[in-house]
Order: sequence, then structure tokens, then C-alpha cells
Amino acid sequence: MVRLFGPLVGLFFAVALLWSFGVGAIQAIREPEPATAVQMYHLAPKEPEPGFSFNGPFGKFDRAQLQRGFQVYKEVCANCHSLHFVAFRDLAALGYSEAEVKAIAKDWGTKVKVVDPKTGDETERDNVPADHFPKVYYAGTGNPPDLSLVTKARHEGPEYVYSLLTGYQDQPADLVKKFPDSKTPDGLYYNPYFANLNIAMPAPLADDQVTYGDGTKATKAQMSADVAAFLTWTAEPKMEKRKQTGWAVLGFLIAATALAYLAKRNVWAKVH
Repeated sequence: MVRLFGPLVGLFFAVALLWSFGVGAIQAIREPEPATAVQMYHLAPKEPEPGFSFNGPFGKFDRAQLQRGFQVYKEVCANCHSLHFVAFRDLAALGYSEAEVKAIAKDWGTKVKVVDPKTGDETERDNVPADHFPKVYYAGTGNPPDLSLVTKARHEGPEYVYSLLTGYQDQPADLVKKFPDSKTPDGLYYNPYFANLNIAMPAPLADDQVTYGDGTKATKAQMSADVAAFLTWTAEPKMEKRKQTGWAVLGFLIAATALAYLAKRNVWAKVH
């Protein structure tokens, strides 16, 4: 009796589940949920022209662009955003000399706090290449996010950073008309590339805000692309090596597969 009752109970719950799913699906088709402001006005990230050099299976970092991006971070972004998972000595991979790395670390605005083990007194010293970029402590409601891994933490990370930095605009009048409750609150800024359309960070970049040493014109779009490329490097500094290794491994697997196939044909050649 128990053996018969068990399958019947399972069948009953399966039918009930299918019934509820079917009813819900039919209701969703007949009476779809009204679109929200985010669904209608949120935009997918876009790529700058002419694109990023590191995209694609053969992509490589443009060292000149990475240095420009670091300059934008240093002069603009570093005031609020940390880069704590990157050490000063890592900048050597961008083409900076040992002396330049030492100078960048020493001249960084935030000092390193150290405690004397003998007296317990707290003192400060200059940064050295082995130190990581100091954390930024923001006097407000909270600390802005660390940017070390931001391009890995966001879908289409480099494109997202570029689009966000270039996407500030006035809130469309038709949005407020359709969704009165979606009016951008005071203290926030409308940006269709941000998750909920309103962001606390004001537009950080403006044309000619920095002066590039290589003569590149510092437009807002150029600076946005440069810092997006730099933050891609901070999140994945071994990207180029990973791609090179991937192609070598792929070539090895293809050759090994071919040899295995030929060996199989040779071993079984006389078997009919």
C-alpha cells in the first residue's frame, strides 16, 4: 500500500507544479508586467572608437594608452577611489623605469602609517615601490568602490567604464512624464548606463582636464577610454600572457589529437 501511495503523492505534486506554472505563464502572457523606467531607459555599454586594442583573441595592451589612463586615474579618480590591489612596482609593466616608479610612490599624496615596535608610537613614511596604492577614506556616507577589479566585476567591464564616464546627461523629459516617481533626486545625477539610472558620483571628466605628455588631445571620450583601458590592466595584468599561453596550449592539443588519431589508425590498420 505504501509503495502505491508514494508514487501517487509524487504525481500529485508534479501535476500541481505544472498547473501553477501553466497558470502563471498564461497570466504573464495575457497581462504582462508594465515596463519600468530602468527597463525602458537603461542602455547597454558601448565601445569607444576605434575600440580597445586588447579585445579579441590576439589583443594586446597599448602601453601609451595605459600610461595615459594611469595619469587620468592619478589626477582625477584617485581623490575618491582606491586601487588597493595594485602595488606601485606593478607600474613597471606599463613602461615606467625603476626611478619613475620610485618617484611616483614617494610623491603619492597619502603616506604609510607605521607603528614603532619599541615605543608603540605611530609615524608616517613615504610609499615605496613594494607598497600597494593607499586606501582612500572618504569623509561622507561611505567610501566609493575600489577600482582595482571593477572591470571584472561589471558585465562588459571596459565598455561599461567608458560608457558610464561619457554617459552623463540631462534626464529625458519623457521619462519624468511617463514615470513621475523616477525623477532624479537632488544630489544624484542621471546616467542611463548606471544600473538604476541615478548615480551619486558627479561627472568626473571634462575636456582638457589633464595634459597628456605625448600630445594626445585630452577629450572626455579619450580620457574615458584611456582610464577604462588602465583599469582593465589593473584587473587582469597578465591578460597578454594568458592569451599567448592559450594559443600555445590549443596548438599542443591539436597536434596531440592528430598524433593520437594517426596512432590509432596505425594500431588498428590490420584489424578488419
